[in-house]
Amino acid sequence: MIIRGPVAGLILVGLVPTALLPGRAGSVAALWLLGVAVLVLVDILAAPSPRAIQLTRDPVPQVRLQEQTQTVLSLTNTGARRLRGRVRDAWVPSAGAEGARHTLDLPAGERRRVTTSLRPIRRGDRPATGVTVRTHGPLGLAGRQVTVQIPGAVRSLPPFRSRRHLESKLAQLRQLDGRSAVRTRGQGTEFDSLRDYVDGDDVRSIDWRATARRQHAVVRTWQPERDRRVILVLDTSRTSAARVGDEPRLDAAMDAALLLTAVASRAGDRVDLIAGDRVVRARVGAGGAGTGSSTGTSSLLHRMVTAMAPLEPVLLEADWPMLAGAITGTTRRRALVVLLTSLEPAAVEEGLLPVLPSLTAHHRVVLASVADPGLRSLREDLSGVEAVYDAAAAERTDSLRQRTATGLARLGVTVVHEPPEELPVGLVDHYLALKAQGLL
Repeated sequence: MIIRGPVAGLILVGLVPTALLPGRAGSVAALWLLGVAVLVLVDILAAPSPRAIQLTRDPVPQVRLQEQTQTVLSLTNTGARRLRGRVRDAWVPSAGAEGARHTLDLPAGERRRVTTSLRPIRRGDRPATGVTVRTHGPLGLAGRQVTVQIPGAVRSLPPFRSRRHLESKLAQLRQLDGRSAVRTRGQGTEFDSLRDYVDGDDVRSIDWRATARRQHAVVRTWQPERDRRVILVLDTSRTSAARVGDEPRLDAAMDAALLLTAVASRAGDRVDLIAGDRVVRARVGAGGAGTGSSTGTSSLLHRMVTAMAPLEPVLLEADWPMLAGAITGTTRRRALVVLLTSLEPAAVEEGLLPVLPSLTAHHRVVLASVADPGLRSLREDLSGVEAVYDAAAAERTDSLRQRTATGLARLGVTVVHEPPEELPVGLVDHYLALKAQGLL
């Protein structure tokens, strides 16, 4: 049951006879209110049932964070009376619903479609919370209302803001391939072609059989191997929930993972994603040898952003032995393993450190961590007593992280610790440097 605005107007009108008949004000007011109540009751009884409307929702297309999409509701009047009223398609606030209230005027047996715009402001699945249907009585004083749950959710994908760097990094990759970068034998290279020996060539690259056939010195040339393995491990434990700027560390780590995936896939390498904490939350495989094609890269990126979208940090410590086992289960070949986690001394020393020797024995390991630019601001602000204490705390935090990074380096782990905007570029630059040196 609902009461509409005109009822308040009728009650106010009843003040006029009450003022004109002050001696009988109480009885006049009571009679007037009783009359209004009777009219409201009659209007409610005469209002069509909102349950006569059959509701269905079209599938909601997924969209990148803060981009716009639409959801469409279909309303069918299954009753014998014309329905007039209002419909509200309610969503959680983070779905960014606009224009969710719609006027209803639906003859018997007919169907209408209403559209609500959605602009999600948080990543993940943003669900609908219910559809409210109000039908008005013939007098316009009251009506009936019902709220029903119509399943629906909009999946908000990671925004991939670092995409703007993709063309420049692919240009660097093309230069690397164009040089056939490494012309001597080295770790992580494969045979390319034969050419005549020139001064300065490494004598270890001489092909003695070809030299005997041609009667002059011939050397083998080598280029970086393709179809190498890159395994991205996305930490979704409690440390990924810390906010850096306007978003959690997890979102910044996703952005770095997507840019590295795009570049490595175009380079012909196979990229796998493992996301988890105490359990594996998502897993995306390359599905075959890296082709280096833009179509294959787009398909892989689409699968990755779809898998990443519903991930949320959980308030649990990461089970690194379990995640290390997932890495081993992905491949036994030597691979570049990128651990997208936090450089928090306690979390690293208690959870990650014990499993690193086994990882570095079989793989090249990189730890990519999101740095907080706010620490630098705190260290530089010495404007007052409280600011000095904050600066000392920030300095100690930075010192502990540097000590942890140094310890990781002794174990053969490279640390890339950059602010959110710079981490994707720093990680890809490190990957390209490894490619150029034939270390993959």
